[in-house]
Amino acid sequence: MMMLGRTRQVFLRTFRVYVADSQRISQFSGGGTSLIYEEYGDPLKVVKQIDTVIPQQLKDDQVLIRMLAAPVNPADINTIQGVYPVKTKPPCVPGNEGVGEILDVGNKVRSELQPGDYVIPRSTAFGTWRTHALATPSELIKIPSDVDLATAATIAVNPGTAYRMLKDFVPLTSGDTVIQNGANSAVGQAVIQIAAALGLKTVNVVRDRPSINELKQFLTKLGATVVLTESELRKSEEIKALPPPSLALNCVGGRSSTELLRQLAPEGVMVTYGGMSRQPIAVPTGALIFTDVKLFGFWMTRWNSNHLNHPERHQMLDELFQLARNGELKPPDHTLVPFSSFHIALENAMPSEGMLGKKQILIFK
Repeated sequence: MMMLGRTRQVFLRTFRVYVADSQRISQFSGGGTSLIYEEYGDPLKVVKQIDTVIPQQLKDDQVLIRMLAAPVNPADINTIQGVYPVKTKPPCVPGNEGVGEILDVGNKVRSELQPGDYVIPRSTAFGTWRTHALATPSELIKIPSDVDLATAATIAVNPGTAYRMLKDFVPLTSGDTVIQNGANSAVGQAVIQIAAALGLKTVNVVRDRPSINELKQFLTKLGATVVLTESELRKSEEIKALPPPSLALNCVGGRSSTELLRQLAPEGVMVTYGGMSRQPIAVPTGALIFTDVKLFGFWMTRWNSNHLNHPERHQMLDELFQLARNGELKPPDHTLVPFSSFHIALENAMPSEGMLGKKQILIFK
């Protein structure tokens, strides 16, 4: 504990901000604000705010970013808790996703980025929960500035996950059916909208709750074909009227994933990208032997790390932004939270009884 206290004193004395992959340190000398955590643990207890300063002079290959908005994703919470597969050694700045505006650029950067450009991090663990950051162009992706901040701040992770799962595992064509659980999650909402834009039908499974009618209406307005509770799934006549799903998307696990498998068409595919129930997937033997279903996992972080500068990544973002411009892709149901009230965002981002509420988005303006 004495070592942790000494580390904190160093932070407060030198206003040191950890950038990029949280292994490098950039020295600031006065003016902004940053969140840090110096040890793994409960985000409500270990995340603290410190003052930082804006550098007076940039290196030739640096840019200065003013953060505009950054979501609080489940991966951020897990990273702070120390249970996420990508571990950043504290002390560091949390936040894997967000959008910022270029304030200033070094002499060797002017051909790539200009003040006023909007950018998002290229890699995970950038540290977006701060008012200002230093980076090099290789750490950033320039994005269009003609979409709202909530869309720009959240487009890379959740819509990216939805896009890749719909594109990479089954050759889907207009009229095909996709089934998913956790349909009210941020990824689930993106799946509904992207699938609708592609002409796909979606069967969307959610947990029962007192506000189930409101949730069904909300997802239907997004473009959902059918919305069912877990208890309604087996006896639904609506799903029988659709082509059997060739693709299932699972973020829950446990019994919910088993029910998805029961609905799959022969030779169908189930992709697992989360495990909110913390229960293992139970695969019916008959599904493997007699219907030849296939199971895959997907992790957007790994896909991004394998496609850091790949044209396919830029094509994906271009298509997602175009969907947003067309009004076909809205940001997840969210609450904008002033950066100074970060503790409220953290509290609301923690699951209650296994259910997540609205996406919390920190706003820096």
